[in-house]
Amino acid sequence: MRKERTLLIIGVWVAILPFLGFYENWRKILFVLTGICIVYLAYLFYTEARIRLNKDNDKIKSFIDNINDKDSQ
Repeated sequence: MRKERTLLIIGVWVAILPFLGFYENWRKILFVLTGICIVYLAYLFYTEARIRLNKDNDKIKSFIDNINDKDSQ
C-alpha cells in the first residue's frame, strides 16, 4: 500500500507543479526527478508482480480423477 500512496502523491505533485511558479529550468529539473521516481516505482511494481507470478507457477497443480472404477464399466 505504501507504493500506491507514493504514486498518488507523485501524481498530485505532477498535476500542481506547473502552477507553483518555479523558474523554467527548475521546473524541468523537478519534472525529470519526478519521472525518475515514477520509473523506480514502476520497476518495484514489476519485480513484485514477477515474484508473485513465479510463486503461483511454482505451486504443484495436481489433477485428481473423480471417476470410480464402477462408473467406467
